[in-house]
Amino acid sequence: MKIMVIGGGGREHAIIKKIKENPNVTEIFALPGNGGIAADATCVAIGAKDIAGAVAFAKENAIDFAVVAPDDPLVLGMVDALEEAGIPAFGPKANAAIIEGSKVFSKNLMKKYGIPTATYEVFENAKDALSYLENAPIPTVIKADGLALGKGVIIAMSREEATDAVRSIMEDKVFGASGNRIVVEEFLTGPEVSVLAFTDGKTLIPMVSSMDHKRAHDGDEGLNTGGMGTVAPNPYYTKAIADECMDKIFLPTMAAMNAEGRTFRGCLYFGLMLTPNGPKVIEYNCRFGDPETQVVLPLLESDLLTVMQAVANGTLSDVDVRFRDGAACCVIVASKGYPVKYESGFPMLLPPDEKESFIYVAGAKKADDGTLLSAGGRVLGVTAVKDNLEEAIAAAYAMTEKVKFENGFYRHDIGAKALAAKK
Repeated sequence: MKIMVIGGGGREHAIIKKIKENPNVTEIFALPGNGGIAADATCVAIGAKDIAGAVAFAKENAIDFAVVAPDDPLVLGMVDALEEAGIPAFGPKANAAIIEGSKVFSKNLMKKYGIPTATYEVFENAKDALSYLENAPIPTVIKADGLALGKGVIIAMSREEATDAVRSIMEDKVFGASGNRIVVEEFLTGPEVSVLAFTDGKTLIPMVSSMDHKRAHDGDEGLNTGGMGTVAPNPYYTKAIADECMDKIFLPTMAAMNAEGRTFRGCLYFGLMLTPNGPKVIEYNCRFGDPETQVVLPLLESDLLTVMQAVANGTLSDVDVRFRDGAACCVIVASKGYPVKYESGFPMLLPPDEKESFIYVAGAKKADDGTLLSAGGRVLGVTAVKDNLEEAIAAAYAMTEKVKFENGFYRHDIGAKALAAKK
């Protein structure tokens, strides 16, 4: 089988490495991939949002199955275009990907169908939003409606921060047209949990829970990033909470999308807050999370491609989806200065993958002499899988220390909060 994976980051590298385990796979193409992914797939210089280019490539190369991993091409309708061209694909169609593509849509969906989430108001102009904020509870959360590279959410701890956020999003257009509408939302407290789920619109199978670390530096200091590391499973996510989420959030969301004529087939990501009043949805994503994928997929014992095909075919209930016992930890190595200003093009020497420790490359290019050079903010995801969380964290850091990358930095406390919660 010939497989095409859209995207070029650490998430896509994790997906590709997992798909490679299927003995029927003869070739994997990554569009566009990166210099590190090139070790596991043939990289093709077609951008992730180039729908016409991806469809043409798939037809010319007789692709048997496509995986559309990032949010942008999903929201833009790449799965629709591939399926119209006769290429089966994993991922939601555009009318279902709106669950991430529009915060206003997802909040209204939850309100309509009684799915627990923070209370909120929607605004279409800055004047009304600023007027509302004069008396709104503080802290508050302000979200741009559309996609913003994961950066369209601002937690305002003061009224001044809240008004600045509204002005920057709606007047200065820091997120472009994504900020034409905003959601102003109740500030929730409690542990955060990420749960990814396979669903074909009839069956929903949650994956192992995970805990992301968003702040750039140790002790949750510094700016928010796309994620500096993850561990799985999340110790706060107990069996009782998982059952409650299934009954009150996961299955109702699947049913709500069906009722709206927007059947979701793919990976549905639930960002949850375990509040004193029970679990609530902070956000939905229409795809695998990054870097959650880098700890969840290594724990998957079932064949990923078989599961993805069943999702696309609507036969997920026929597939045995199993995860191994144990734990995984992923440490992100980023370029110094990330997430603000950083330089790229630094040479890297990576240790070879081991049986339970491996490196996913998120941002790299190859020099003419074959040297791997850094290219981007988040550069590497160093992951280890072990029988328990303590061992997984230790093994991930042991491998991280073998990486030679002079412009790299990483947090030294990934998983510390999870270990404390376990105790």
